[in-house]
Amino acid sequence: MRQRKVKNEEERLAEHHQYLIEDPKARKGKWQEVFENGNGIYAEFGCGKGKFIMSLAEQNPNRNYIAIEGRGSIILRALEKATREELKNIVFVKEYIKDVNEYFDCAELTGIYLNFSDPWPKDRHAKRRLTHSRYLDGYREILKKSGCIEFKTDNVDLFLFAINEFECSGLKILESTEDLHSTELEAKQVTTEYEDKFHGEGKKINYCKVQV
Repeated sequence: MRQRKVKNEEERLAEHHQYLIEDPKARKGKWQEVFENGNGIYAEFGCGKGKFIMSLAEQNPNRNYIAIEGRGSIILRALEKATREELKNIVFVKEYIKDVNEYFDCAELTGIYLNFSDPWPKDRHAKRRLTHSRYLDGYREILKKSGCIEFKTDNVDLFLFAINEFECSGLKILESTEDLHSTELEAKQVTTEYEDKFHGEGKKINYCKVQV
């Protein structure tokens, strides 16, 4: 569903400048300086309204988080919440990232989250999927040794595609299930807005955790 344009969107985004990273490409190799500490950095590509990654930030004060979302009207909701809760270990990037290597240096991240990404169902659009090998090659470079990618989706076809791409790319599958909420995996403890909606409708949530 197309999101409506928010009135005075740019002005409202600017009100949260302490959280919103301007010119994120210029931060490549310098993200540790943004947080002013040596803690591990985790990024969510497509954070939506931010429920998932902000929950992680609240629960893990000794970790740093980068929330990435291209839609200004959506990320504004997350920025407003972060400001209310005065979170200190999270920043936001309003970008559609096509090449992760333009934004992050080698081994700069400790972990990556891909939650309910656009499935791009048509075969000719496969390269746009965030679990396509061309993205995985980039993730491998920007993740530290033994860094992990965690992936959630309600879309079975996308999940099967992702599993195949993970295996063909030589990534080590640590955890995998087609029904996350029927397991005891820790990943079900922190949910996204879409996850709550789909799980509430009785849909199964597919989950996979892989290591580079």
